[in-house]
Amino acid sequence: MHVIEHIERYRRQGKVLVSFEVLPPVRGQGIEVLYRILDPLMEFKPPFINVTYHRAEYILKKRPDGSLEQIAIRKRPGTVGICAAIKYKYGVDPVPHLICGGFTKVETEDALFDLHYLGIDNVLCVRGDPARHERHFVPEPGGHKYAIELVRQVVNMNRGILLEGKANNGFKTNFCIGVAGYPEKHYEAPNMEVDLMHLKAKVDAGAHYIVTQMFFDNRKYFDFVKRCREIGINCPIIPGIKPITRKKQLETIPRTFHVEIPMDLYKEISNAPNDEVVRQIGIEWAVSQCKELIKAGVPAIHFFTMGNPDPIVEIARRIL
Repeated sequence: MHVIEHIERYRRQGKVLVSFEVLPPVRGQGIEVLYRILDPLMEFKPPFINVTYHRAEYILKKRPDGSLEQIAIRKRPGTVGICAAIKYKYGVDPVPHLICGGFTKVETEDALFDLHYLGIDNVLCVRGDPARHERHFVPEPGGHKYAIELVRQVVNMNRGILLEGKANNGFKTNFCIGVAGYPEKHYEAPNMEVDLMHLKAKVDAGAHYIVTQMFFDNRKYFDFVKRCREIGINCPIIPGIKPITRKKQLETIPRTFHVEIPMDLYKEISNAPNDEVVRQIGIEWAVSQCKELIKAGVPAIHFFTMGNPDPIVEIARRIL
């Protein structure tokens, strides 16, 4: 079932929809690592689960002659296979991420074929981050530069148009397409107006819904939604939530995700004596956020698990 169909079904029933985002296991780990994260989350009967996609990273390996060879290693491989495992183990609709970075258009088309064959009909199209050695995002040769190009490729496959042209046998896919939104602006956008213009272009190109970057001040989400509606973006906008659980995240989260920590939350965490107290502060803050968002009638609450389901379980139990 499509994500937007799940949203509509929960809306009609007056229920709160919660979904989760998980990371594939690190290369060399078994899928049991992921099951240990997902098993406790099944208590909340999520209708869909997002699975991130990760580009290859490059390492230098010394040759016998002493020279160095650059080797591509995918740190978290297996998104397509993991989505199949989730679908058939838990009966939950997986939402694999598709990214531009590190993939050609042909590789993206092959991934879409694999997903279609597996009966997976949801995707989230995002550009992805620059490679570690890059100051700015550089697309793969033969790949996409922007998320809107990914959206257009998926829309074309839904119409039966492949890279080599129209399919002769009437073949079509049926993907529901999500894209990312940034209540505090994408860090590369010159201003919010331009960022919203690009977001509207993705929706106009065929995206069905938006999932936001994490935020810690609900006013930023509400203002973001208001501004989206004012320019004609009328699809569901799902808020993304992540609790802070360690004091170190006061530095790492703003630097990594380009979001602000409200001063009240910053002070409370800064004064906490240890990370166990920080964890409780973060959970309380997230619970308060979720309750206000639910009261406002958001289409769903989407949790970023980051490989740690325990605080998410505690939050979900208190809001459902």
